[in-house]
Amino acid sequence: MSQYSESASSHDREGVVALDVKIGEVATNRLEILKEMVAQDPTNSFARYGLAMEFANTGDLAAAVNEFRGLIDQNSNYAAAYYHGGQSLEKLGRIEEARDLYEKGIEATRRSGDAHTRGEIEAALNLLPL
Repeated sequence: MSQYSESASSHDREGVVALDVKIGEVATNRLEILKEMVAQDPTNSFARYGLAMEFANTGDLAAAVNEFRGLIDQNSNYAAAYYHGGQSLEKLGRIEEARDLYEKGIEATRRSGDAHTRGEIEAALNLLPL
């Protein structure tokens, strides 16, 4: 019985390692696809937002901030970019920049009438240390 358990345990570990590699490959492929989409059409807000989120999800917060800022520069009403850009800045410890981005996001959501995202941005802003 212990041989079976040991064998199964060994197999499970190999499966997890293989799964981790596949997940890493998928993330890399997704990142490369999004980079290519933005390179082909830098005005594609959806692709740029996806790229920024992929950078954030993979831990490259500085690149994420750059993409969120680029998105905002080309589409100042893309409300989610302010929220997620601010979140990335917070994680980088750049609190004053996050505050500024949140405040600009609140202005953008007032212009566009996006009360839901405005509420999320206001909540994030209120959680920042003074």
